[in-house]
Amino acid sequence: MSAPINDGGPAFPPGDGSENGMTLRDYFAGQALAAMPAGYMVEQPDHVIARFAYSLADAMLAAQEATK
Repeated sequence: MSAPINDGGPAFPPGDGSENGMTLRDYFAGQALAAMPAGYMVEQPDHVIARFAYSLADAMLAAQEATK
């Protein structure tokens, strides 16, 4: 069994009392995706781009944990 993924908790405080929403990991992956060069996006399959964005998000969360 693999270790649970650190999702970083909620990215934003819930405004409507809902506990469901974007995680910090999702937010970081979206930011990484937005920063990727357009050429890379055209040359790679979608699943490769998504995995790379989430690997960068995981690295950001690990760096954040290391500073605590």
